[in-house]
Amino acid sequence: MKGILGKKIGMTQVFTKSGKLVPVTVIEVEPNVVTQIKTLEKDGYEAVQLGSFTVKEKSLNKPELGHLKKANAEPKRYLKEIRGVNISEYTLGQEVDASIFKEGEMVDVSGISKGKGFQGVIKRYNQTRGPMGHGSQYHRGVGSMGTLLPMHVLKGKKLPGHMGHELTTVQNLEVVKIDLENNLILIKGNVPGPKKSLVIIKSAVKNPDKINEQEELMFYEVEEETPVEEEVASETTEEVKEEETTAEETEEKVEQE
Repeated sequence: MKGILGKKIGMTQVFTKSGKLVPVTVIEVEPNVVTQIKTLEKDGYEAVQLGSFTVKEKSLNKPELGHLKKANAEPKRYLKEIRGVNISEYTLGQEVDASIFKEGEMVDVSGISKGKGFQGVIKRYNQTRGPMGHGSQYHRGVGSMGTLLPMHVLKGKKLPGHMGHELTTVQNLEVVKIDLENNLILIKGNVPGPKKSLVIIKSAVKNPDKINEQEELMFYEVEEETPVEEEVASETTEEVKEEETTAEETEEKVEQE
């Protein structure tokens, strides 16, 4: 198991050399810092605590700053633990970047889903509505509330309520591209959460060793255009040279005469 913290930037699409369109989610992965290592003897379980996204010192309190100073780390906004890792491979203060994953590798992405407020059972639990005509008087209701015998609503009845804004994990997503220069990871498909929200990328639980073959992506290189000022300057220099040559030719003709 391995993992890293990132920030969801948004969705876009890329094209392969064969012309296939691939919808991807762009995740910014700033190099994480190992801020703490949990051991079985001391803490009762093994885990690695990662810190990500540098902030100003005034954004943290003294206990948080003291905790980060033990790892000689800058103030970080997010601190999250990842269990199931081999703690012998990590050291306090070590930096973890996107290179821990490979293109084509399967990962699980966790995040807080988008909040949708108070919703009814049709949207919340995908229930069907009643007839809309013939005086049914039942359109988007919650359904039967129970029989006469218990005289109360049975436990577990699906009712309207708050929807979304909860921890959600999408499994078996494919890493399409790793851009170490810009600290970006492109993941095929969608991941939970709104834009600029924290996501946790971990190796897939169901397919930890699976790596798919990746087609080479098509990127367009922008040709550098010469600035307008340079073009004007080059034109003026050429005009000056032409005027000098014509002046020299006229002088030579006068001397010959």
